[in-house]
Parts: sequence; C-alpha cells; structure tokens
Amino acid sequence: MRRVYLDNVATTPLLPEVREAMMPYLGEFFGNPSCLHDWGDAPREAMELARSQVAQLIGANPEEIIFTGSGTESNNFAIKGLALAQQSKGKHVVVSAIEHFSVLHSAKTLEKWGFELTLVPVDKYGVVDPDAVRKSLRKDTVLVSIMHANSEVGTIEPIGEIASLTRQNNVLFHTDAVATAGTIPVDVKKLGVDALSLAGNQFYGPKGVGALWVRKGVRIMPLLDGGVQEGGRRAGTENIPAIVGLGKAAEMAKASMAARIQHLTPLRDRLLTELPAKIEHVVVTGHPQNRLPGNASFCVQFIEGEAMLMLLNSQGVAVTSGSACTSRALKASHVLIAMGLSHELAQGSILFSLGVNNTPEDVDYVLEVLPPIVDRLRQMSPLYAKFTRTSKGGN
Repeated sequence: MRRVYLDNVATTPLLPEVREAMMPYLGEFFGNPSCLHDWGDAPREAMELARSQVAQLIGANPEEIIFTGSGTESNNFAIKGLALAQQSKGKHVVVSAIEHFSVLHSAKTLEKWGFELTLVPVDKYGVVDPDAVRKSLRKDTVLVSIMHANSEVGTIEPIGEIASLTRQNNVLFHTDAVATAGTIPVDVKKLGVDALSLAGNQFYGPKGVGALWVRKGVRIMPLLDGGVQEGGRRAGTENIPAIVGLGKAAEMAKASMAARIQHLTPLRDRLLTELPAKIEHVVVTGHPQNRLPGNASFCVQFIEGEAMLMLLNSQGVAVTSGSACTSRALKASHVLIAMGLSHELAQGSILFSLGVNNTPEDVDYVLEVLPPIVDRLRQMSPLYAKFTRTSKGGN
C-alpha cells in the first residue's frame, strides 16, 4: 500500500541536514550557553549563529530574535507580553475571528485581566478587511494581532495594509506567521509589523522550538520569571539542539523557498481543481488564488471530516480535518464558522497540506482513493439520503 503524508500543517518531517546539524549538541557540545567556562562556548556560538539564521529568514536583526518553545508560546508571549507592557496607555486589543487558539485564548485571558477585546470578522474566503480593523481601533487600543496566513484554509492576509493603519494610529501590531515563515517570503520591514511569531516544525525543523521577533525599541513583559536568558526576556536554559535545528532549517528555507513554492503550487492546484471535478458537492475553502502554496482545503457535504480522515488513513494517506489543534475535538472549526459556513457543512472539512517530499503520483493516489471513500460514507449518511429524496422529489 502506498503511504502518502499530506498533513504538513500538523508538522513537517525533519530534514536530514537539520538532524545532522543538531547531533553534536546532543553529545559532545552539551554545555550550558550561559556558562563562562569552555563548555559553554560552542553551544553559545551555535545559538547565536542560529539567531542570525532565523533573523535573515525574516529580514530582521539578530538581537531582535527571542527563542521560545513553540509557535504557541511565541503567540502567548506576544499577546500577553505586549499588551501588559502597554497597559498604561490603554486596555483594548483587537484580533481576528480566525486566529489560532494560542492567540484567541491569550486574548480571552487578557479579558479576564481587565482588558477589552474586539474580534474582527472575515469574509467568505477568510480575508480580514483592513477597513474593519480601522473601524475597530479606539483611543485606548494598544495591540492588534492578525495572522499572516491561516493554516487551515490557506488564505494569506493583507498584513501590509493593516500595518499601515496601525502605524498611523500608534498601535502595536503582531502577526502570527507560523504558517508562512519559511514557506513564503516574509520580511518584517516590508510587512511593517512590530512583532512576529514563527515555529521550526512548520518548515522542516524540529518540534518544540519557535521564535518571537520583536522590533527594537518595543517593550514586552516577560511571561517566565527566572534567569536572564534571551536578553532577560525569556528565562530558562535554552534548548540548544532544537535552536540549532531551527537555525539550519531557516537557512535552508531561505535558500530553497522559490524552488519549494514552484514544486508545491501545481500539486496544490491539481487537488483544488480535480478533486471537486471527481466528487460532487465539494466546496473549496479559502481564497481561490491568494493562498499558501501547499494548502488545498475543502468541505465535503453530507459526511464528517473525521470519517474521511480515518478511512484515508486506512489507505495510507495522512490528512487532517479542520486545524491541527481541533482535529481531535470532533467539533466544527471556528475558522470555517467565522467564514460563514454552516455547522453541518463545516463538519465535512478536510485539509491536504503538501510538503517538499510529495509527488504528482501522491496526488494521483489521493484522487483515486478518496472518491470511493466519499461514496461509501454518503451511502451511510442520513443527510445524503434526505438530500437525494428531496432532489428526486423536486424533479
């Protein structure tokens, strides 16, 4: 049986070059980078090289990079740390309705701490209207956070336009770039943001490591109390092997990005066009053009995404239904609901997230095995039976 991994949104495989770069820091160079003796030198130098590599990936300065344990930690740090550092100016924050839970839940926590929250809606493609952000701004607004792209439906947001509005109103702007950094070109200066989150496992680096970029001069309150690591902004002994891997993955992503995009885009487009042609009553979700190069997302009517996921898995195909963080929750995606889809339709979500190892033959295989799976599930679906009766009765 063919095995096809199409769940790169959950995590990407570690590249061999990244693993090789990490290995010495799991053995010979085990020292603590904060130590002044010789054992700390090699880990410290490797960490600073990685800081430079990550900075180069996003057009930043190395000293502006803070290493974290994940994209989720980076988002928590940004939302809470930036808002708390600015609270003397105001206690109003603005985020979009389709943000990752690490942003949404952090914003909800701020509400419990006395802040006010405004959720900005999106259109049917998942696009945030910059004018809607403008209308949400108030005199006491201290932070706006809009994701660079949504990993679930692939839509890329107009971050530059929104950043122009926040600058005009002297409001800090954070973007969650976990879905984009290392995947499409990301330049913090061109975007115009004040803070940006990323994660290594989204571009073939290790899990359990991320970074937060904070523009020089922007105040942020640390979330962790302890030592003076990361310039006093993130306490705790740094995970040197993972940080080295993050740096190497960032270096490789920058060098290979154009080739990766060129490889992924036609595979994505085949799925977006050929799958609805093979299966009736399938809705493509996300923006039809302005989307991530490896993202093909759909809603299949009358059946549940989890059932498709499990049957595809039995055929050797790994996908997800909804976002990676909600796929075990067995409930409709908040992203799809915010885009105006019904709960019934949103239950049938399925996401194919392609990676550098995927081939045209992988797409062929999916197009071969999915239609009979959908047919089988629909034959058991009371919703489909009702639809069929109604359709026949209307003819």
